[in-house]
Amino acid sequence: MSSMILEVRNLYASVEGKEILKGVNLTIGAGEIHALMGSNGSGKSTLSNVLVGNPQYTVTQGEVLFNGKNLLSMSPENRSHEGIFMSFQQPIEIPGVSMTNFLRAALDAKRKYLGLEPLGTSDFLKLMREKRAMVELDASLARRSVNEGFSGGEKKRNEIFQMAMLEPRLAILDETDSGLDVDALRIVADGFRRLRREDTSAIVITHYQKMLDYLKPDVVHVMMDGRIVRTGGPELADRIERDGFDWIKEELKEA
Repeated sequence: MSSMILEVRNLYASVEGKEILKGVNLTIGAGEIHALMGSNGSGKSTLSNVLVGNPQYTVTQGEVLFNGKNLLSMSPENRSHEGIFMSFQQPIEIPGVSMTNFLRAALDAKRKYLGLEPLGTSDFLKLMREKRAMVELDASLARRSVNEGFSGGEKKRNEIFQMAMLEPRLAILDETDSGLDVDALRIVADGFRRLRREDTSAIVITHYQKMLDYLKPDVVHVMMDGRIVRTGGPELADRIERDGFDWIKEELKEA
């Protein structure tokens, strides 16, 4: 039995007064990959936003433990320092801020939080080169402003690069595969697999079987109407690919 890295208990959350999460329960062990599937509006992205502390979302009930600590009491930046990383559906551009300076500031802040000295310039640049090669990110992109003028695939690959630099304990990939062609999808998935350590866990939110074929999740969950209603192994994703979600809805009606 792996030690639990994330425990979500009876979580309710709303946005702009509308309740979206309606009693989510989820446990993730160290080193496990969990896929989260469901129709649009089922609550998948709301759950990921609540976990990283997006202030637009209000938790009304429940608790979340991350490595045994109360996650909901932490600021978004401290959640990041503790080891949570989220790859967004639509990564934002930050004109005028170079990737190098952006990552240096992020890494220095995390190391300070953990009581570590900042990396020296040569060590930092060496680390950047190693991680950039890992995700096949072009050197010219790493020198530009954050995501400015990047294609959709370059933005997603850049986020995996950021994840490689920060080495999170829990990576949340929120439809990272959205809008990617097959080659870019492979590079993103391969990059994640290469940087993953034995204790690196992930939540993969996706509509596409191809992403799951690459990442091979240990557990698959289905969300409907703000709850996790089905949990299984990879065979659950295979059936959803074949039959959609309607059979689950019918089973829930009969229950």
